[in-house]
Amino acid sequence: MADTKQDNALAPAERKQLLIEALSYIGRFQGKIVVVKYGGAAMVREDIRVSFAQDVMLLRSLGMRPVVVHGGGPEVSRAMEAMGQKPEFVEGLRVTSQESLRVTEMVLSGTINKELISHLNHHGGNAVGLSGKDGHLIKARKMSHVKGVDLGYVGEIVQVNPEVVSLLLNNGYIPVISPIGMGDDGQTYNINGDTAAAHISSALKAHKVIFLTNVDGVLKDGKLLPTLTQQETQRLIAAGVIHGGMLPKVEAMLYALAHGVGSAHIINGSDHHALIAELFTDKGTGTVITGDNGSP
Repeated sequence: MADTKQDNALAPAERKQLLIEALSYIGRFQGKIVVVKYGGAAMVREDIRVSFAQDVMLLRSLGMRPVVVHGGGPEVSRAMEAMGQKPEFVEGLRVTSQESLRVTEMVLSGTINKELISHLNHHGGNAVGLSGKDGHLIKARKMSHVKGVDLGYVGEIVQVNPEVVSLLLNNGYIPVISPIGMGDDGQTYNINGDTAAAHISSALKAHKVIFLTNVDGVLKDGKLLPTLTQQETQRLIAAGVIHGGMLPKVEAMLYALAHGVGSAHIINGSDHHALIAELFTDKGTGTVITGDNGSP
């Protein structure tokens, strides 16, 4: 059996280079808003939940202003099944009845949101939970039929009002947001978490938006594409290279870039401290799509 300690050890020159890389990014990102879409394996494994909370707190301690937007699809499905409801999806969107909407909101704005806040605050944070209904954060309307199917209470975002998020950020808090929206008539809507993260990062004019997923990033012929421009990304979509579950995530990234966000990243949330490695090393860990100025 190999000596794990020896294998993992970095030579002094390598450690020095990593520190130099990190310091250059730290200075560049200080005071910047970074929106993180928390999902995938990072939500399931306890060890990854802990390392994620540590990463967010490190960002905060280095002068960055993190905002967390979370999903929770698998947890919602399990809760529905426990209550005798059958989850249904069309094009990756959950068909949401009045009954399942109550379960969805309970799990997203209740269980998941509060568990995440507990992890962040346990590691020294000052996290505050919000849903999109708080402070009229996410105004929504009923989504049109998808492939002829009425999705029920699935919403599309009409407007994001970031004042409550900015207020929290300016007073040293870490906002943790569940993707629940509200219509002008007071109706609650289930919002796709990736879409919510893209719109919130745009409204905040965030420096970066980062999507944690279950894959390494955008792949072509099984190989990771570490850096893409918006034009290159559009060509990959047209060619069918980006498809399936990756497509809506990448479309959310492109929306954010088209509406004022500096760069958009997609990384594998199952890797310990992937967030830090992506932000503070030249190599990174996933795929970054750059903004118009080409800067990651």
